[in-house]
Amino acid sequence: MSLKHVTEVLDLMDNIHVSGLDVKNYLETISTRGNVTVQTVEGKKGSTDFIKIVVPGKNGKLNGGNAPTLGIIGRLGGIGARPEVKGFVSDGDGALSCVAAAAKLLDMGGKGDQLNGDVILTTHICPTAPTLPHDPVPFMDSPVDILAMNNHEVTEEMDAILSIDTTKGNMITNHKGFAITPTVKEGYILKISNDLLKVYTQSTGILPVTLPITTQDITPYGNGVYHVNSILQPAVATTSPVVGVAITTETAVAGCGTGATHPLDVEQVVRYVIEVAKLFGENKCSFYDQEEFATLESLYGKMTHLQTKGNKVTVK
Repeated sequence: MSLKHVTEVLDLMDNIHVSGLDVKNYLETISTRGNVTVQTVEGKKGSTDFIKIVVPGKNGKLNGGNAPTLGIIGRLGGIGARPEVKGFVSDGDGALSCVAAAAKLLDMGGKGDQLNGDVILTTHICPTAPTLPHDPVPFMDSPVDILAMNNHEVTEEMDAILSIDTTKGNMITNHKGFAITPTVKEGYILKISNDLLKVYTQSTGILPVTLPITTQDITPYGNGVYHVNSILQPAVATTSPVVGVAITTETAVAGCGTGATHPLDVEQVVRYVIEVAKLFGENKCSFYDQEEFATLESLYGKMTHLQTKGNKVTVK
């Protein structure tokens, strides 16, 4: 039952004093089968605690097997914007989903349902993050820059990545629940995975909802162009395929808005990423068509320059 873990983690995180160590201690009360590490990182606008949870699979690489490893990243600026606003902010849903998924996976393992492949879950815990102006509603900022986030949240062991991010501050996907993006790999926006769409319909009981993305969204922050949000920033730091799992609403909601977390929507996301993890570790869920990707690169070359901030050129 994922909802139990969602509500427990939300109660834990809705606290100005919460830290990564508190989250680690909570997870270890469920099971010590996973490896949970916390690192505090200082930035120009404060500090945050990066947390990494490694849940070993039965035939995962940690146990000497060859099952693929799934990465689940909870993307956000912060779980709170204190002292500007009081309470857990909408932007915190990425961290909430990630930690709740880790809790559920650890609980499953303790009850005998160990997944086949390893799962690595990463996010960060900051209850006092700054805000940032953005159209149509304000963004949550972060104490550390996107490079630091990617350094601590994206690992080489991740063979594919699900990046969970609150994506309510737009008028693009008008659906209360969650949506998935096309697969992004090495600068290419690929077709949406049929396998991931099938898991969506199974876990939600409704037709799939998708989030349209643009070339701008898959380029690094700091290059001066508009991004829908940071959901696909992990894609600039890896050669593995990345899919965004966007927690969405029917109306535009600010990332720094409080009272805007919907536990049932978060629970849907938790169940979804766990179902993907089950199948991915058994090589039954593909994020992209490898042959088609090879064909694209043979026809049009590498697009890895879109993973960089680029070179400014004069357009005539």
